[in-house]
Amino acid sequence: MPFRKTKNPGSVQAIERGCRILDHLSRGKQSYSIQDLSSGLNLPKPTIHRILSTLRHFGFVAQDELSKEYHLGFRLVELGHTVLDRINLRKVAEPFLANLARLVYETVHLVILDQGKIVYLDKVEEVDDQRSLRMASRIGMRNYAHSCAVGKVLLATLPDVELDEIIARRGLPRLTKNTIVHLEEFKKHLANVRNQGYAIDDEENEEGIRCVAAPVKNDRGEVIAAISISGPSVRLTQERIHNKLKKQIMKSALQISKKLGYKSGFPNSRSQN
Repeated sequence: MPFRKTKNPGSVQAIERGCRILDHLSRGKQSYSIQDLSSGLNLPKPTIHRILSTLRHFGFVAQDELSKEYHLGFRLVELGHTVLDRINLRKVAEPFLANLARLVYETVHLVILDQGKIVYLDKVEEVDDQRSLRMASRIGMRNYAHSCAVGKVLLATLPDVELDEIIARRGLPRLTKNTIVHLEEFKKHLANVRNQGYAIDDEENEEGIRCVAAPVKNDRGEVIAAISISGPSVRLTQERIHNKLKKQIMKSALQISKKLGYKSGFPNSRSQN
């Protein structure tokens, strides 16, 4: 559907023009010259050039070296895949989360990483009168990534540059006596998480609560989410986690990943360098 220019008193003119340019590039010809865009959008060529330069810098458009014409960039493909992943993710994961929660009789979470923090996409609880403790987490809630198992699983997949940017922005604040707050120690911990395929929160985010988490991958082998089993440390003992729960969380994460198109052995396409 073509982009419609409408009156919006809160709009930013440059962004609106950028959206119109992107929309125009998506229709008809494979690529456009600045003259084509200027004529089609009724905008001055210098304005078109400035906006294209910015969009090109961020990968939203690309320029052919020979013709000098412009076309849509692959950054838009990446963003589109991210949106589709998130739309499908919760629906695909839901039955596996419910089955896992019934199997282990604990709380199960589905989480993504957004702007350096984790966001809870789904939560399934199995509680009764004997197990009345409920987790404080809720769908849509945000939390620090460094202090919880799901966050560590997601951070462990990031290139060093992205990880450093998140830590610089969010820090490594101490939430309990067990929280890892020293950078080098934390990076070594993430390397172990990456190698073993799961992470444990040993009362690092909340006193008396332990979690074990594993990564969920898409059809391109990229880690897009994490799932976890969470509960009071008196039930989620280290022995139970290592003897049983880590295998169950990794199995469920793999089942969800396969449902999303992941094939076992597919290399993670995100470099750690």
